Amino acid sequence: MLRLKDRVSIITGGSQGIGAAYVREFVAEGARVVIADVVPADKLIKKVEGLGSEPMFVKTDVTDEAAVQNMVEKTLDKFGGIDVLVNNAALWVHVPAKPILEIEKTEWDQILDVNINGTFLCTKAVVPHMQKRGYGKIINISSGRALKGQTNLLHYDTSKGAVISFTRSIARELGVDGIRANTIAPGGVMTDAVLAQDNVRNHIAMGTETRAIKREQVPDDVVGACVFLASAESDFITGQLLAVDGGSAMN
Repeated sequence: MLRLKDRVSIITGGSQGIGAAYVREFVAEGARVVIADVVPADKLIKKVEGLGSEPMFVKTDVTDEAAVQNMVEKTLDKFGGIDVLVNNAALWVHVPAKPILEIEKTEWDQILDVNINGTFLCTKAVVPHMQKRGYGKIINISSGRALKGQTNLLHYDTSKGAVISFTRSIARELGVDGIRANTIAPGGVMTDAVLAQDNVRNHIAMGTETRAIKREQVPDDVVGACVFLASAESDFITGQLLAVDGGSAMN
């Protein structure tokens, strides 16, 4: 049985990395997927051909309110509704690690703009349509870094901590409308972008020793949690934080 059959699902930042893994699994589980990203998804769409219905790509800058509204309108035009939003778009792989005294305000603003303002704008845009249906799933992606207190990525860690608080508050606010909101906090994942940068890969690799399951984390390790939270199986779960990091952070 397909766990996401016909569920209209928007996945931001879905063209690459963990987002692409979400797209692949959602398609395979029967979802009708919208890939919202600034990066084209032609190669990904070709890769998932035959797994299920073909995803729709909408070029979307999640920090641009007009672009986000356009994404929602195109989703509604094609599929007639919205069941699931995965707020996955974020900046981090190309963010230079540095202590607080070296972080410029422009850099701070850019990280928070994508990582938390983008989550806010996309959520705000889909909520009225979920309210009309009396049902919806919002899945926000945080990070294991936000759970442990770490150095040299204060702007990133702050944005991902804000995602957790944002999720808990909207879960309280929107539960009466049948909308569930939960957070996934992955550990450091060995995506293609990470593997292409030795310094980032080495930094993440050091965290492997903090895990109960002592191996590198790959994108497929996270997709099961996302499918679960998008499916009917988690209909009585909201406001929760699920760390998917091999047991590095234990809440």
